[in-house]
Amino acid sequence: MNLGTLEEYEELKTRYEFLTKQQDDLNKSIAELEEAITKINSTTRKKLRDAFEQLNGKFSEVFTYLFGGGRAELVLTDEHNILDTGIDIIAQPPGKRLQNINLLSGGEKALTALSLLFASFLIKPSPLCILDEVDAPLDEANVGRFGGMLKELSDKIQFIVVTHNRITMEASDYIYGITMEEPGVSKVLSMQLVDSSYGT
Repeated sequence: MNLGTLEEYEELKTRYEFLTKQQDDLNKSIAELEEAITKINSTTRKKLRDAFEQLNGKFSEVFTYLFGGGRAELVLTDEHNILDTGIDIIAQPPGKRLQNINLLSGGEKALTALSLLFASFLIKPSPLCILDEVDAPLDEANVGRFGGMLKELSDKIQFIVVTHNRITMEASDYIYGITMEEPGVSKVLSMQLVDSSYGT
């Protein structure tokens, strides 16, 4: 009998047992990870579905308010796979047929986008929002409703709005204007439209 062969066998047996245990540990870890991923995906699907339905409801309300009628909704492109789906925006301004947002006019697209933004703020307000001439393509009636929505949301959100529209300016608490009295020299003018003693 070759003693070297017995030693080699013992070494290989020990190595085999070690690797088998490592493999079992890896298989167990993989099974635990797959179970965790399944739970996370299930929880994420539920939360996404709830958030989507909540946003869709608020979007519909805000759209109807900003347009003074009509209806709108968000539609999942793949209803059965919410983790990889896209979202279509379907809108029907008053007096028009239901259509994809890409077929709306510039002003209607802007107001629809604002409806979605404001709907999200009604669910989860942001501390600050900067809007740069979003009211430019809107007609006077829509600008009035836009200003009303800004006023309503300004209790929880600080808005900085860049605008040339006097109706939007009327909804502001403070106005800062930039003028150029001399070529190349900008000057800032400010006006407070809210009583600073309020609440003191």
